[in-house]
Order: sequence, then structure tokens, then C-alpha cells
Amino acid sequence: MKDVIIIGAGVIGTNIARELSYYDISIMVIDKNTDVCEETSKANSGIVHSGYDAQPGSLKAKYNVIGNQMMKSICEDLDVPFIQNGSLIIGFTKKDEEELEVLKAQGVLNGVKGLKILNKDEVLKKEPKLNPEVYSGLYAPTGGVVDPFQLTIASAEVAEMNSAIFQMETIVQSVEKIGDFFVVHTDKGDFTSKILVNAAGCYSDHINNFLSENKQEIRPRKGEYCLFDKQIGTLVTSTIFQLPTSMGKGVLVTPTAEGNLLVGPSSFYVDDKEDKETTLSGIKYVLETAKLSVPSIPLNFIITGFAGLRASEIGKDFIIGEQSDVPNFYNASGIESPGLTAAPAIAKDLADMIQEKNQFLKRKNAVRKRKNIIRFEPATLHQKKRLIAHDKEYGKIVCRCEMVTLSEIKQAIHRPVGAKTVDGIKRRTRAGSGRCQGGFCAPKVLEILSEELKLTPFEIAKSSKKSTFLLGLDKELKGGSFE
Repeated sequence: MKDVIIIGAGVIGTNIARELSYYDISIMVIDKNTDVCEETSKANSGIVHSGYDAQPGSLKAKYNVIGNQMMKSICEDLDVPFIQNGSLIIGFTKKDEEELEVLKAQGVLNGVKGLKILNKDEVLKKEPKLNPEVYSGLYAPTGGVVDPFQLTIASAEVAEMNSAIFQMETIVQSVEKIGDFFVVHTDKGDFTSKILVNAAGCYSDHINNFLSENKQEIRPRKGEYCLFDKQIGTLVTSTIFQLPTSMGKGVLVTPTAEGNLLVGPSSFYVDDKEDKETTLSGIKYVLETAKLSVPSIPLNFIITGFAGLRASEIGKDFIIGEQSDVPNFYNASGIESPGLTAAPAIAKDLADMIQEKNQFLKRKNAVRKRKNIIRFEPATLHQKKRLIAHDKEYGKIVCRCEMVTLSEIKQAIHRPVGAKTVDGIKRRTRAGSGRCQGGFCAPKVLEILSEELKLTPFEIAKSSKKSTFLLGLDKELKGGSFE
């Protein structure tokens, strides 16, 4: 019996777990994946939105603006990369400028600070690589970029350091309430709790609908992206948007918190909640649309493409709070953009709702801050010498593109909620994130994981048990297949 079970280990679920872990209660986070941050949280823009385009009075507007204001201090506490680089929404005609004025007025209503309409000269002075046909732009200085992987992982680490349990590789099959308690039926057995929090992303409607007569419907929207080499990471300094449409904020061009350039996303509804494949048409649309903003984007610097799903609820807004007909069941569902920005605010508000009703005791000596793995690549020569002197494995480079060392990879494995997959190492250390996308280092990372986790190399996966790298030994090959 747990005090709280949270379903979903994305940026919402882990942040809620972190906030609740400051109280002296038992917490379990259940997720179907091998690692945290495996769904929407790993495949988004990493943008900290200012809040100008959310409908005034909506929960999206409320949590966007509060989350934006919280992000700097949260990232400092959790040692997560965050840059407040500002965002720029550009228009190409006088009519576009009128729409920018509407967005500005809407942003002011939402409480966004510092919004300013820039004329053509001001826009091009700020961002010289933009299309010279630009007419004007709306500048939002509070916009930023954050590392979404690290924000999710760091929150999970703090929660686990405060005794939260992460029950991974566990598929929720159904949920029911029996008396005053919730029973979560999974493929790994039943788990019970007094309080249940639904942060299940694209499947949050399923969890809600098991319990409540107030039905939800999530229809996922796919977004496809292209990631570019760090060599062109400074092509623009602000996050560049075109005018938003009914399908979202449109295709952006932005530096990332880690120094790459990111372009995307497309936006279209899909029926399959597991459809994360990139498509020729989607990538073509993203690149062609991005070139309207920045014509000089060098396509030969693309290093990878990826796709993610956004949990778009038919009501078009977040659903946050206790479900009216199911006491002690709390929703954090319908979380699409600006969900990443809103995550710290949603987590704090939901934890406060639960605490106000239950009056838990504060956890003594609760961990509220964490330090990230010390990165070798950005260190000065003097700092690198000191790191190697203290730990000789900092002198062994595993990933050449990102200069990731053996020490960093081992630390990533043995930290709270440690990495168990090659992708888990990638998100925590950036090994495999560079130009060759793991072409050089993946076999070595697999070997290190095998040794440190005491597993055979055949058990080590890219991201899940469905994505193991090895089938068998060459000498076992018979008749063109492994038997």
C-alpha cells in the first residue's frame, strides 16, 4: 500500500513525484518504459514558452506563465541547462503585424512581461540570418530553451533520493477503486494506493475513463523534427516562430540548450498512440517551412530526425486537479504544448492540492537540489587535468563527437534512476548525440552497460527490450538466420 501512485514517468509525472517527495509519504511511479523520459518528454522542442499565445483564462495560459517564471530557479536547483534566449515571432506582411499585435495584447492579458513589436530593421539587427522579406516581429524576452531530458531525469533523481520508487517496464492494464483505495492492475501484479495521480500522457484518457464518468478523449498529434550539428548552433540566437495556427505554434528554428540547432515540428493528428515514425512528407514540410524563416539553413548539417506525439485532449486545454466524481484521483492530462514549460507549475499546484486535503508531514532533511554529472567536454584544460587527477576514467574518451568519458557513463548508470539502455546513457551524458549519432561509441557504451549492470550484451537495448542490438555470434549463423 502506497500513499500515492503516479502513472507516467515523463516530465509531468517526475516533477509531481519530486514535489510530493518533500512530504513524509510513500510514492510509487509506474511507467511502461525501461527509463523515464521515453515518450513526449524526449521528443519535443525543449522550448520554455513565454505564454503569449495561450487562450486567456485557460489552464494553458495560467500554468505556462507561472512555469516560465519558475524555470530559472528550478533549473538552478536541479543543475539543468537552461538559457533565456528570448523568442521572436515573425510576420511578412502588414496583416501579419496586425496579428502580432493581437498576440501581444493576449500575452499582456496572460501576464507576460516585456513583449515588444519590432520593425523590420530591428528584427534583422537582432537576427541577421532571417529572411530579408520579414516585415516585423513580436519579441518575447522571457522565452527560453531547456534540456527536457535533464529536467525529467533530475526530477526523478530527487524523487528517488527522497524514497520514491520507480516501477519501470510495467504496463497498466486497468485501474479500479475499491472502497477508499485504488488498485492498479499491471502485467507485473497489482499495486494499491490511497491517492492516484494520472500523468499518463497520450494514455491519460484511458486511465481517467477506467474510474470516472467524466470521460476524456486524447487524440495524439505527431510532430517531426530535424536536429543539426553544433557547428551551426548559433545560426540564430533567439527561438524563431512563424505565426501560430489552429494546429499549434508552427515550425520553429531554435538553438537548443545543449548548443545544436533544432527545426520543427510538423503537426498532424494520428490514430495510433505509438506512431513515432518520421515520414518523408513530414520532414520535407518541416525543412521547407523553416527555410521561409531562415533561408540559409545548411541541410548538409542535419545529424538526425525524430518524431514525437502530443497528448491533445478534445477540449483543447490541460485537465488538472481532482476528478469531481472520484475522490483522491487527480488528473494531469491533455498535456501538450506548453506542457514542458508548465511542468514545474502543474507539479507544484497539484502537490499543493493533495497536501491541502491530506496535511502530510514534511519529510525531514528532504533533498531539494541535485548536481549533474560533471561534463568533461566544456571544462577548461585546467579543470580537465583536475578531473583526470581525481578520477583517471575522466581521461578515457568513449564518445569522440561529444567528448564523453568513461567516468561520465559509469556515473550515469549508478546514479538514482540510473541508465539501463544506450538511449538512457545518451540522454544523461550526450554520448551518441553528436555528428555520428553513436556510429563510433554505441558498441563501447553497450559493453560498459553490460559490465556495470552484470547483464549479457544480448540483453542491452537501445531503448527497450524490443530494441536489443545483438542477435547472436557470427559462428552461430546457419543458413542465413540464427537458430
